[in-house]
Amino acid sequence: MKAIVWTEYGPPEVLQLQDVAKPVPRKNELLIRVRATTVAAGDCELRGLHLSIGMRWLVRLLFGLTRPRRKVLGQEFAGEVEAVGRDVRRIRVGDRVFGTTGFGFGAYAEYLCLPADSRGRAIAIQPQNMTYEEAASVPTGGLEALHFLRRAGDLKRARVLINGAGGGIGTFAVQLAKHYGAEVTGVDRTGKLEGLRSIGADRVIDCTTEDFTELGRSYDVIFDVVGTSSYSESMAALTEGGRYLLGNPDLSTRLRAFWPLGRAGKKVIVGTSPQASEDLDFLKQLIEDGKIHAVIDRRFPMDRTAEAHRYFETGVVVGKVVIQVAVAGRISPIPEPSSGSGQGPLVGIRSSDRA
Repeated sequence: MKAIVWTEYGPPEVLQLQDVAKPVPRKNELLIRVRATTVAAGDCELRGLHLSIGMRWLVRLLFGLTRPRRKVLGQEFAGEVEAVGRDVRRIRVGDRVFGTTGFGFGAYAEYLCLPADSRGRAIAIQPQNMTYEEAASVPTGGLEALHFLRRAGDLKRARVLINGAGGGIGTFAVQLAKHYGAEVTGVDRTGKLEGLRSIGADRVIDCTTEDFTELGRSYDVIFDVVGTSSYSESMAALTEGGRYLLGNPDLSTRLRAFWPLGRAGKKVIVGTSPQASEDLDFLKQLIEDGKIHAVIDRRFPMDRTAEAHRYFETGVVVGKVVIQVAVAGRISPIPEPSSGSGQGPLVGIRSSDRA
């Protein structure tokens, strides 16, 4: 089978299309014919070691000191189940599924083997009103956004600010916060603001010209997806009893999150999603009910995965960058959503199929 092989740590060009052995499912595993995957921040951070010094050494210890031992990146996927192990009951051959591999990676390939049920990974039947490309765009961002907003408590009529609202996590956070009844302010770059309005943001702030902590407004919840807000100034911008959600904190901010002094009842929340299949089922239901949808910026064929990584790292991406996975040397056909799905258009932010 074809796969995008991670040859060494470095720039996007270290990703090469090669032939590798097709996996064989164990008794508790699924063999999935991958139709679409994505570029996730974790793929790029790991590939290029865009991490703190301590994390770089940890990654080298886990993945290989001089070059990676695990050869295939990719965390999100959508595709068809081609075979199942004898102990698998929940999912059957022929089911269309979507999910995340967690830190097991491996989705940049024509075929993928995953346990049907395991911690740190999530897999569910694909929403009926989504294409493979759209479904592959959901798991990581959707699960992270859901995890943090659930921990924030009751959001009905809450004033929620999302910093980094235009990315893969942020676009789902905007939609989920609106679903839960919040008044949402989205913060991101100039070119992303109209797209944020189109998915429900009540207000938008251009981070290139304004600092939300200096505008004199207060919020019940601040969700920093990208880890760029000032800890002390963001805490000051919270209402009494407010919640500061840290989706990507640096080490110093993470340590400060455990220091309770001077918070005036404000709560700091850090951590990552457990990536549970039942949570992915919950998102699936919201999608089929027309409450949330995927936001796709661009699509790239599998043999242009390095280019997809390069584009992702420009920082201009709205939502997700999708990789169309080739099978037998061709791009797999992507079915249209079923009629009457109720899924809204991605006004102003969904590009054409051309990358």
